[in-house]
Amino acid sequence: NVFISIANLIHFTYFSYSTHFTHIILSKLFKHFPICIIINVMVDYLQRAKFFRTKKRLGQNFLINPEVIEDILDYAQITKDDTVLEIGPGVGFVTEQLVKHAKKVIAVELDEEAIKELKKLECDNLELIHNDILKTDISELCGGERLKVVANIPYYITSPIIAHLLGEIDDLANKNRAVIDDIILMVQEEVARRVVATEKSSAKQYGLLTILSQFWADCSIIRVVGKRSFYPAPKVNSALISLKVRKEPLLKLSDYSFFRRVIKSAFAQRRKTLKNCLLGGGFDREKIVSALEKMGLDENIRGEKLSIAQFGELSELLK
Repeated sequence: NVFISIANLIHFTYFSYSTHFTHIILSKLFKHFPICIIINVMVDYLQRAKFFRTKKRLGQNFLINPEVIEDILDYAQITKDDTVLEIGPGVGFVTEQLVKHAKKVIAVELDEEAIKELKKLECDNLELIHNDILKTDISELCGGERLKVVANIPYYITSPIIAHLLGEIDDLANKNRAVIDDIILMVQEEVARRVVATEKSSAKQYGLLTILSQFWADCSIIRVVGKRSFYPAPKVNSALISLKVRKEPLLKLSDYSFFRRVIKSAFAQRRKTLKNCLLGGGFDREKIVSALEKMGLDENIRGEKLSIAQFGELSELLK
């Protein structure tokens, strides 16, 4: 097949001889053979992924769709001035593209076998760290440089990783958040919907993860990614999300720890009313009734019906 043969030649040339001249020539060829190239590169990623022994306990689902990888690069706006922290690079399909665009890539990977594969890239601007990201002090990695974070993270630790990157609601001086500008995450689609939810969303979507994420970042969904874009294919679709880190918290409050206590209580038992949840959290009954009345809220309202700003107002009234 002529198209596949040309795709093979282009693929070999692009990855073997990555020069400015090559990029100019291939960028013109790509316009004429986009489908066969995407298929060819995807087949290559799939073959390489199958060669590696994936570990279910680590939640490994490698991104093998080159179109999605290109979207990550585009939306992250990686330039030669950027230092990128990649979390969970796996066997390096995204990594090998990041190193072509960034000044430096710091890849934190827990799997020792994946580290061995990543070492084969032999890039001067790639630093490999064999560690659990949740046990890694991100602020110490960058040497004073600002970071952009790119991650295809295991679904089962999405919330802890977001909390590790942004810090808790009452952690105003979080060292990790202080060095991060932008975060691009691949997460389960359901989780993405929770991150960008509002009080008008489904009750199941709006909750603590919503408030934590939006309290410290401007959150949006970039695109939904089908499960066939990964190997092994997960059971559900994923989504690429953007978190642009705020320099200041979303709300100005007198006591951020108290606010955190309020929202934790409000979502502790979703089947109960906000009033009963707050009572269960140890708040004073008279103050609860008075606060709801001042805010013009029904005593039977549930926590998921309050906006983040309303939770801030409630917190101030309950103090």
